[in-house]
Amino acid sequence: MSKQKRYLLALLVIIMLGTMVAGCPQLRRAPEMIPAPDPEQDTPLDPRRPAAEPPPVPEEIDAGDNQEPRLRVFIAEENQVTEMEMEEYLMGVVAAEMNPDWDQEALAAQAIIARSFTLQKISEDGGVPKRNAHASTDIQEFQAYNADEINDNVREAVERTRGQVAVHGGEFIRGWFHAYAGPRTALADEGLGFDGPNPPYIHIVDSPAQDIIPEEERDWEESFPLSEVRQAVQSITGDDPGEVTSVEIADEGPSGRATVFRVNDVEVPAPEFRLALGSTEMRATFVDEIEVEGNELVMSGTGYGHGVGMCQWGARAMAEDGQSAEEIVQYYYDNIEIVNLWE
Repeated sequence: MSKQKRYLLALLVIIMLGTMVAGCPQLRRAPEMIPAPDPEQDTPLDPRRPAAEPPPVPEEIDAGDNQEPRLRVFIAEENQVTEMEMEEYLMGVVAAEMNPDWDQEALAAQAIIARSFTLQKISEDGGVPKRNAHASTDIQEFQAYNADEINDNVREAVERTRGQVAVHGGEFIRGWFHAYAGPRTALADEGLGFDGPNPPYIHIVDSPAQDIIPEEERDWEESFPLSEVRQAVQSITGDDPGEVTSVEIADEGPSGRATVFRVNDVEVPAPEFRLALGSTEMRATFVDEIEVEGNELVMSGTGYGHGVGMCQWGARAMAEDGQSAEEIVQYYYDNIEIVNLWE
């Protein structure tokens, strides 16, 4: 074969190989070059991407590799600290925080979030250091707890999720939850007055609960003495608004909740205003109507709780619709992973 023919044949082979490579996406772009999904999108993680490294169990309660921790729990009703296994404690939390007879997948979602909440709080500040405890049964200090309400449904839900926690970026998530979000959930600052950047996994999603929640649980209306309103504003801001003649919403957050109220000329953060007036009376900062009538402030709205994280009524609706505990958790918390810390 002449040199010219050999050159032409070699050139042809090179062209053919180049065409084959250009037509094969696996060769054109290596897996490690695939861009990570935009956290603002609901795009699932690439299956070839390795799972996140689980965060360590907090040192204070670490019982060893793959071992269930023991907690010191302050029993508020008895004013004493008791030791118990983590999963035993969680059964009492789930039974108190959610109706024990609800669909088991909703209870299981609550168990994952309560476990995550507990570990995050212990990691952050030791739990309840003023009680020399890792957790407390006082809802004002930690989570609700009622061992008397534990039934087989609760036991199975907690056991099925044994050791499962929700994590983001190698850390336990702040497992905030509430009874009913209203039409949609809230960001941390607007619902809780959270001081700091909104955690990346806390986002606004529509509540699927509206078709199943009873009207008396969904909507609320309450009257507050104007003297109580004045005192609340003064205690929060340090400014006396004077005799209250007007109350209005001064600002709203992206979910549609009130974030600031204006009482006369004094502005007050909505989450703190709600707590000062009473969180079981002013159920939420989703306020539809607000009027000064005589010596009272009359408000009505929808929702129950701060609205951040998992909506419990929404979890029930999703469970009854056939969705799993893991799907419920991943709906309410964006771009998180559920990992096992012990068997």
